[in-house]
Amino acid sequence: MALSIHVNGGTEQKQFQEPIENPEFDYSQRGQWLRAAVLGANDGLVSVSSLLMGVGSVKQDVKAMVLAGFAGLVAGACSMAIGEFVSVYTQRDVEMAQMKRDGEKRSPVVDENDRRMEKKERLPSPGLAAGASALAFSVGAVLPLLAAAFIRDHKVRMAVVVVVASVALMVFGVVGALLGGAPVAKSGGRVLVGGWIAMGITFGLTRLIGLNGM
Repeated sequence: MALSIHVNGGTEQKQFQEPIENPEFDYSQRGQWLRAAVLGANDGLVSVSSLLMGVGSVKQDVKAMVLAGFAGLVAGACSMAIGEFVSVYTQRDVEMAQMKRDGEKRSPVVDENDRRMEKKERLPSPGLAAGASALAFSVGAVLPLLAAAFIRDHKVRMAVVVVVASVALMVFGVVGALLGGAPVAKSGGRVLVGGWIAMGITFGLTRLIGLNGM
């Protein structure tokens, strides 16, 4: 009897001392909103920065650059919102149709409607996705636009746009990597180099066309 009590007590003590393992966090759950936020901000930053560099390659007037950048911000935000709304709405329709087909194949059960309503509530909202995408694009686009608006010297203005865009691109890349559980250095470097390429190509081609008198 004493041996039995000793064994049971040891087992209970061992079970009490063993730490409970917590399941690893599933970063894929953040995929939907993270994709819209990071892509929207990056698109806004790269698009408006490239636009400012292109206009600045042929015009030194700060007003022309600011107007072009503002037009790019508004047009890009609207485009992102509409594109995200259509994309998410299409995805929602496809998933709703699939749930309907799955429900017709199953034998009728009491809680079938409850399960269908629960799945429907988990579907992404087209309106929220569109608003988040437009907001993220605007946040990214306003950074280089503000950097260019208050600098009169043309060369300094162009340099500041590049610096601000580079810092913001690196920050967006690092934040996206941290939230998504991806390698920080690789993600930040990839976003930064991509932005430099976009700005360089826009600057070069616009200047080439402008010098040819078009």
